Amino acid sequence: MRAVVVAIAVAFLVSLLCTPWAIRAFSRLRAGQPVRSDGPQSHLPKQGTPTMGGVVFIVATLIAYVAGHLTLTTLPSAQIAQVGPTMTALVILGLFVFCGAIGFIDDYLKVRKRNSLGLSERSKLIGQLLVGAVFGVVALTFESTNGETVGSETLSFVRDIDWLNITQVGAVVVFILVVMATTNAVNLTDGLDGLATGTSVMVLGAYGLIAFWQYRHWCADPSYNLDYCYAVRDPLEVALLAGAVVGALVGFLWWNASPAKIFMGDTGSMAIGGMVAAMAVATRTVMLLPLLGGLFVIITMSLIIQRVSYKTTGKRVFRMSPLHHHFELAGWSEVNVVIRFWIIAGIAAAAGLGIFYGDFLAATG
Repeated sequence: MRAVVVAIAVAFLVSLLCTPWAIRAFSRLRAGQPVRSDGPQSHLPKQGTPTMGGVVFIVATLIAYVAGHLTLTTLPSAQIAQVGPTMTALVILGLFVFCGAIGFIDDYLKVRKRNSLGLSERSKLIGQLLVGAVFGVVALTFESTNGETVGSETLSFVRDIDWLNITQVGAVVVFILVVMATTNAVNLTDGLDGLATGTSVMVLGAYGLIAFWQYRHWCADPSYNLDYCYAVRDPLEVALLAGAVVGALVGFLWWNASPAKIFMGDTGSMAIGGMVAAMAVATRTVMLLPLLGGLFVIITMSLIIQRVSYKTTGKRVFRMSPLHHHFELAGWSEVNVVIRFWIIAGIAAAAGLGIFYGDFLAATG
């Protein structure tokens, strides 16, 4: 627990104190956010606000991860937990950094071209596919000393569902699909000041609680004697990383809340998406992810519904998609949209945690 608290505190302070420096640096580099000309008119004053702020909380998370490990002096067993980095950290941080790198390239092209296009959709999808495939293979290949891999060959809800075996190839395909879905979903949500940041804090915070609960009821821990335990790999590592990124995001939110002084850009949104995907796989809660990240699902579905409706009937269901822009055009202020959507995100995350804990109570009660 001490390592998780240290990681949260370090990430928060690094992000909070370094974001102003990033704002000045990106402003000098003229790395301003281009604004869609067909979007809400209230967004036009945001033109030129520094973007690529995701770099700050990515770096803050990496620093906090190291700081958290420096506090680990004693662990339950040298055979089931190590002070040094694990394969779990490699997969989670690998997705976090490399998905963020795809977003960084996209942001760079937007700034350079002075428009809101950046990388083509195909290029982003190919990049996400490749990153997902590489780390999917890693997650399914390397076993720890207790025989667990980061990922699983079975589908999972609140734990692995043993009878839903999809083979190693199928598991890698699912891994790729989850990575592509989450990176794009978070990216779509990042349209209003603080919306994606606050929502991600709730989702990743929920994963931190799940991972820590799994650590306290870990099948690999010889001190845990109850019949109901979690067969996962390195749950403390997962909890530490979740805590680190939550702390970094809260520090960043101080400057990203309305009126935003800096945007996370695709650098940040895609990095978060990669992190969320990795958390779902590592905690064996892949099919619980759509509930925990309910707001991401709602916003993504609004875009899909809009496109399908327009292409098939020529009519639009919403004034504008994604959904948050629809409510802006309906007369809601940006702050109202963000706060109300945060409430929805919080309810979804709480419901997911309730189902996870309810399963434990049902099995042990």
